[in-house]
Amino acid sequence: MSDATAATAAGIARRVNAREVSAVDVAREHLDRIARLEPQIDAFLHVTAERALARARAVDEAIAAGKPAGRLAGVPVAIKDLLDLEGVPTTCGSRVLEGYRPPFTATVVERLEAAGAIVVGKTNMDEFAMGSSNENSAYKPTRNPWDLTRVPGGSSGGSAAAVAAGMAALSLGSDTGGSIRQPAALCGVVGLKPTYGRVSRYGLVAFASSLDQVGPFTRTVEDSALAAAVLFGRDERDATSADREVPDFPAALTGDAKGLRIGVPWSFLEKGVDAPVLASFREALTTLESAGAQVVDVQLPHAGHAIATYYIVATAEASSNLARYDGVRYGLRVDAGRDLRETYGRTRDRGFGPEVKRRIILGTFVLSSGYYDAYYRRAQKVRTLIRQDFERALGACDVVATPTTPSAAFRFGEKTADPLAMYLADIFTVPANLAGIPGLSVPCGFGDGLPVGLQLLGRAFDEAALFRAGHAYQKLTRHHLQAPPLR
Repeated sequence: MSDATAATAAGIARRVNAREVSAVDVAREHLDRIARLEPQIDAFLHVTAERALARARAVDEAIAAGKPAGRLAGVPVAIKDLLDLEGVPTTCGSRVLEGYRPPFTATVVERLEAAGAIVVGKTNMDEFAMGSSNENSAYKPTRNPWDLTRVPGGSSGGSAAAVAAGMAALSLGSDTGGSIRQPAALCGVVGLKPTYGRVSRYGLVAFASSLDQVGPFTRTVEDSALAAAVLFGRDERDATSADREVPDFPAALTGDAKGLRIGVPWSFLEKGVDAPVLASFREALTTLESAGAQVVDVQLPHAGHAIATYYIVATAEASSNLARYDGVRYGLRVDAGRDLRETYGRTRDRGFGPEVKRRIILGTFVLSSGYYDAYYRRAQKVRTLIRQDFERALGACDVVATPTTPSAAFRFGEKTADPLAMYLADIFTVPANLAGIPGLSVPCGFGDGLPVGLQLLGRAFDEAALFRAGHAYQKLTRHHLQAPPLR
């Protein structure tokens, strides 16, 4: 990588604001890297080169005029293609949205650009964020920069791969059941899923509205804290966004883990974790203990039911949210020539892929008459128990730690024939979404040359504890400084 494409977001912003490097030069270096690496990685669905260079020139002009350019001045950013950017296609990785160009911009993208960030493009994803491998994109699979025969994770695989490959210093994804943290772990970058309500969902295409949250991918915890300081905050256009104070997260980072209490639900980790992943996890705990942290045992007795609960709640909400794609208002339309019902059916049959259809059917079933109480209502009760488990566990510690994923990146096609095996890739990430609490994945080692992630979970609206623990860990290790072996 060049100096600019290997730099952190904080480093780029400092240099651009100090006029040591121009935002235009930084943008050009990243756009050149995208052009060189895209044939290998396929991380992007849309590259916004002209728009990026125009905004970079505006940042340089503002700095030359003595005006504030923002905390992310000149930082190249990629955004998942379910976040709207006015005039740029939003496809959600689906054929059903072909041709759709939104007339407005998502709040999170507005906040990044107001802070001086430069959007270089929109990234590939599993269709409508439904998947754990990026193999469900209607357009192409994204490849893991560490091994092009492996998946990058999903559904935000394009955003994770773009940061890992140096094509963007920061990217945005969405996390409904682990779609930021899981690909962050598989691609060796930092991924933050904020507390539900911390970040505006205005301009985010909904999958499951009570679970979705937008968050950043970065190379360091410091950059994640910086992005959080920009992204967090109340938005009047999103009724679910919380009116909570946003701390200056970067200023609070000290690198000190002394006195930090880390809870580990060992009984939840007894089965199904690959040996290299578990070894890296134990080593990470030992590293934090050496810095003065204390590891304690905690219990999450209902976490084993999280996958079943999630795939009832999430599919029910998806069935409702995706009903709007009917071929009438926008996106794909297949004219049947007979009646409206047939137009709906043919449009949705051609526009949606197999995984989206599977989840719509399942969600419709669990909401149907005679099954609502047996499935959906019961799942909501278990969801409450999972949230209560975390409240008790986090009453005894500052953060809960688990591996982010049970294995490192798997090969393409390895799990596609078995949906349940694919769903279990999110076994450690799904509980946090059901409970509405924040989660952070930090690179913590390698297994057979592939990255492994450490997941830290915290109390609602206490992202500061996650940043403290993650930053302290990165001060003691170098896993996050390693780059994939790309030509």
